[in-house]
Amino acid sequence: MNTGAIRSIYNHEMQRFFRTIWQSIASPVLSTVLYFVVFGAAIGGRIQSVEGIAYGAFIVPGLMMLTVLQQSVSNGSFGIYFPKFSGTIYEYLVAPAGWIEVTAGFVCAAASKAILIAFLILITSFFFVGVHIAHPFWMLAFLFLTAFAFSLLGFIIGLWAKNFEQLQVVPLMVVTPLVFLGGAFYSASMLPPFWEAVAKLNPVLYLISGFRWSFFDMADVPVGLSLFAVGLMIALCMFAIRWIFLTGWRLRE
Repeated sequence: MNTGAIRSIYNHEMQRFFRTIWQSIASPVLSTVLYFVVFGAAIGGRIQSVEGIAYGAFIVPGLMMLTVLQQSVSNGSFGIYFPKFSGTIYEYLVAPAGWIEVTAGFVCAAASKAILIAFLILITSFFFVGVHIAHPFWMLAFLFLTAFAFSLLGFIIGLWAKNFEQLQVVPLMVVTPLVFLGGAFYSASMLPPFWEAVAKLNPVLYLISGFRWSFFDMADVPVGLSLFAVGLMIALCMFAIRWIFLTGWRLRE
């Protein structure tokens, strides 16, 4: 494996991020404050607790997952789409680096950006509520795995998209609704039995459930299923990316 190629792509993407770091940080932090004001204060005044957990603290994992999924997909897709748009992607295709190195460089950078912003949101939440992390190791594990999985998804979207409009379709029309319907701000156990069963068809529910378990030791689905879901997503995305690079689909147009 050409680790030099991975390091070069990763450093290039991270430098681009740090050139606009205040813009990249200000937006998610401001959004987090607004969520706490609206959901924590307004709705939290009506919903005092969820299964014994203060509602303001309960939504912290959901807010972090919302940001991680959005940022991972956005950064992963734009990172590879811009070389396609500018025509410089051919430099990656002819370089002495395989699809694994190219993918690892872009995806690891996208995941790193999302994880950094997630930690900023966690720090911001301490100013509003008291948050206790029951399983710190698993919190980090779910955070890293989820960011990596959705950065892979974003990478695929960037390869698939032919214009900036298509680049935004999946994050806005698919990912964000799935997060809101996946228990980011409520527990699936609060739903009627029929709708609880429907909610469990949403794959994002398993990611949020596992991440919330790492905070509060409570989950809507077994933790093992959450790990299986994120592992399956990573495997499927890697298979799809390998196929794209081997066939040249959307790469040589």
